[in-house]
Amino acid sequence: MLRHVTAGVDGSVDSLATAHWAAREAVRRGAPLRVVHAWQWHPRPPASVPMGNSEHEWARQTLDQVVAGVRAAHPDLSIDAQLVSDSPVRALLAWSDDTEVLVLGSRGLGGLAGFMVGSVSQRVVARWVRPVVLVRAGRATADEEPTTPGKERTSRENSSEKSGTSYRDVVLGLDVRHPCDELIEFAFEAARLHGTALRVIHAFSVPSADGGDLRAVTGAEAEVLAGQERAVVATLRPWCAKYPEVSVTETVSEGRPAGALIHASSEASLVVVGRKIRESHLGTHIGSVAHAVLHHVGCPVAVVPHG
Repeated sequence: MLRHVTAGVDGSVDSLATAHWAAREAVRRGAPLRVVHAWQWHPRPPASVPMGNSEHEWARQTLDQVVAGVRAAHPDLSIDAQLVSDSPVRALLAWSDDTEVLVLGSRGLGGLAGFMVGSVSQRVVARWVRPVVLVRAGRATADEEPTTPGKERTSRENSSEKSGTSYRDVVLGLDVRHPCDELIEFAFEAARLHGTALRVIHAFSVPSADGGDLRAVTGAEAEVLAGQERAVVATLRPWCAKYPEVSVTETVSEGRPAGALIHASSEASLVVVGRKIRESHLGTHIGSVAHAVLHHVGCPVAVVPHG
């Protein structure tokens, strides 16, 4: 089955950034792009629909404008435009079987660098069975630029520029207690496709046996830190062998994983986090780390579901 990169759009500034980020990702992966725009009939059309247009007409114009912009930037890319009369969540979930990566937009928190994830994005991320990338307008293109302005570019970077790939690192949040192949492979593959390095972040917190501060125990902190570093190296070893072209650095620290990832995201083109597939009596959840990263990281964020 031919797998697509699928972008969900709604005509907002964020969704335009979404479509262009998804197009670049489709080019990297050698995959066709699908652009999905869902619309629903209302007895009283919303204010966003101009006078003299039906909701269907306005939805068609919106989709056509997005697709025209993407085609202008990527004339050789195969694009499948889908206008669907359904709720956005159902419309997007209907394409899960043949989608490799789903790309969605997320409105920013005013002047703050971060996400205020909309209800549609939250529900789709929680239910989607494959990787979802959330993109915020203003950072989607900026994060695909070199981190050092005016630096002399290598031949590899010039080649990457021609293909639309990025130079900033891909950042992976890793939990060595529950390493996940799907998550790690996605991050390595993203770094390979983007032609950049992979930075692996592992943060941990281990209280002492009596509930006190571990740092107060002589030598205990260094011993635990060394053990965590060895665990990270062991977890990544087979993936480094599988992806020898990807340069990998590891950062291991005591603290909260979400905080470490948010800090690392300032110099990242993409942050990759996991979401454990699980249901509870309260519904489907994405996990506290993924939730915090989605709300506070400004660069694109990939959420990878795993068992």
